[in-house]
Amino acid sequence: KVTIKGIERELICPACKELFTHPLILPCQHNICHKCVKEILFAFEDSFADGGSESSNQSSPRIKISSSSMERIDRITRTGRKRNSLTPRSSLFPCPACQRDIDLGERGMNGLFRNFTLETIVERYRQAARAAIAIMCDFCKPPPQESTKSCMDCSASYCNECFKIHHPWGTVKAQHEYVGPTTNFRPKILMCPEHEMERVNMYCEICRRPVCHLCKLSGCHANHRVTTMSTAYKTLKEKLSKDIAYLISKESQVKGHITQLGLLLKETECNSERAKEAALHSFEKLSHVLEEKKSAALRAIEVSKNLRLEKLQTQAEEYQGLLENNGLVGYAQEVLKETDPSCFVQTAKQLHVRIQKATESLKSFRPAAETTFEDFVVDIAKQEEALGDLSFHSNGLEIPEINEGQSRMYNKALISWESPGKTESADIYVLEYRKLYKEDENATWQEIEVCSKSKVISDLDEDSSYAFRVRGYKGSICSPCSREVILRTPPAPVFSFLFDDKCGYNSDHLLLNPRRTSVESRAGFPLLLGSERMQIGCYTTLDYIIGDTGIAKGKHFWAFHVEAYSYLVKVGVVSSNKIQKLFHNTHDRTSPRYDQDSGHDSGSEDAFFDSTQPFTLVTLGMKKFFIPTTPAAPKDPESRILPLPSCLGICLDCDKGKVGFYDAGPMKCLYECEVDCSGIMYPAFALMGGAAVHLQEAITAKYEEYHEDI
Repeated sequence: KVTIKGIERELICPACKELFTHPLILPCQHNICHKCVKEILFAFEDSFADGGSESSNQSSPRIKISSSSMERIDRITRTGRKRNSLTPRSSLFPCPACQRDIDLGERGMNGLFRNFTLETIVERYRQAARAAIAIMCDFCKPPPQESTKSCMDCSASYCNECFKIHHPWGTVKAQHEYVGPTTNFRPKILMCPEHEMERVNMYCEICRRPVCHLCKLSGCHANHRVTTMSTAYKTLKEKLSKDIAYLISKESQVKGHITQLGLLLKETECNSERAKEAALHSFEKLSHVLEEKKSAALRAIEVSKNLRLEKLQTQAEEYQGLLENNGLVGYAQEVLKETDPSCFVQTAKQLHVRIQKATESLKSFRPAAETTFEDFVVDIAKQEEALGDLSFHSNGLEIPEINEGQSRMYNKALISWESPGKTESADIYVLEYRKLYKEDENATWQEIEVCSKSKVISDLDEDSSYAFRVRGYKGSICSPCSREVILRTPPAPVFSFLFDDKCGYNSDHLLLNPRRTSVESRAGFPLLLGSERMQIGCYTTLDYIIGDTGIAKGKHFWAFHVEAYSYLVKVGVVSSNKIQKLFHNTHDRTSPRYDQDSGHDSGSEDAFFDSTQPFTLVTLGMKKFFIPTTPAAPKDPESRILPLPSCLGICLDCDKGKVGFYDAGPMKCLYECEVDCSGIMYPAFALMGGAAVHLQEAITAKYEEYHEDI
């Protein structure tokens, strides 16, 4: 007789933390008490009726639904169900073992199998635990006698005299099945929960559960591969017996692992104490400003020690369960006693998977945690100004690097970084930033914890430079800070607008995207037809487009990209008083050959450029930025030609009557001039030939999420 000892962990319900009572098998192959399923469903009903209040969780004395589960409860109950119905419209059920939402199907809990094998094992365990307590006869007159047998057909216990009276020879009851005294009565035949009048006689290899012939003919298992119950019983029993025999044969190896884990536990304790003493000795040498850092380091060591001890202890308990008559092996040995094929099959499959995992763990034993605390060495050689960054350093955690190509300043700051090496990246990052002043005074670093590799920062001062750096944390291990990156905010608040698709927009020459954030000029037949009558000079026109929002006062900034292939683009501002001149200007007044009768072949007419212009624009094209010709401009033409920045910005100051053109990366001003701001000012753009302009997209919190997805 195999004693039932050491398998308590296998017989505990994950919901109520007590021995199973009428356990049901969930689709995820975990077991849960029938009463616990009902209480969880009723908790959902209360949450649905009371708007998800946590007070509904207190109605059950057996189970406690944690606050972290309320979000899952709300998600399920929001789908709607009938009050006090145990078959909800939403068939999702939160499994307390694997923490996943399990689909119970249309029948809900009524479609779940009852695990009679597990129920029998629990009853055996209870009888072994209360061997001194006798089961009394259910039919004796007071005082009742101790029962000697129990009838599985009558679901009752009898003493010898009462059994003879209620099961006389020559009657049908005399053929009833009887066993030793028990309180666990189960049906002799396992019935299908989908078709209650049919017994299960097949095993679905796809769903891994017993089914009846109606399930195979017209039910949800119609196209699934099935096998006979006897074949499944024989196959699973052979596999399970073989694996159990292997584990039992490795009992000495398991005991060796348990001994080794015990030594590792002691070694971890000793090494952690040594590490704490070393850290304490280092911190005692420092001044009072290090007190906070000292306590943080000790907490880090303590947390690491507890985590490692917990992992090693758990591993030791798992290996303890591999010994004969203990834990998993003991539970499996009890399952092998099951003689009913259908009951055995529904329990053996999930057990076989666990046995296989235990078998694999024996082949490659590895402690669950390291015992050394070499990474918890405090560096006390740093100078006093660096003490604020004093922490444990790990050689395996590389220094993150801020990606200057993906980081940018606009209406907000978007800072992105990456881990350059192949080593494991950090779990969490700390982004630090501070404002830089012209004087020697430096602001203190501000810190933000980030779980991703990018962060959007708001509320930065305009026209200011900020330094950014980042460091990574993995557990309590901290990497050194990255190299500082300096970015500058725009010189004025960001002005948001879209391209105007109504005022003067020429849809034959220009193409807007649906969001009106990009405009493209295509060199095609319209340009050729417009140039058909051209004999001398240049009569080719520019296609203009303006912003849909104007500026009446204040200082504003906007940015955009010009495609590198663009032949000719003009950007700037135009007053509402001169918009008519803009769109009725049939010829390009900026052309050096505008006047056919001037007799000039050069660009001498470019002098006094601004005085003849009804609006303020600068010329871009062929990957160049052209500074307009003014009395203050350099006389050398090559000095007026700059490389085209990847992103351009325009700053309009209506109060001072000035407009500036910027390289929007470093926020460097390339050209500034005066402008008449008597009317409402609009952003203006002109394109000719193949060209495209894209407005800079504002940075939002959603942009950060989108950036992470990319």
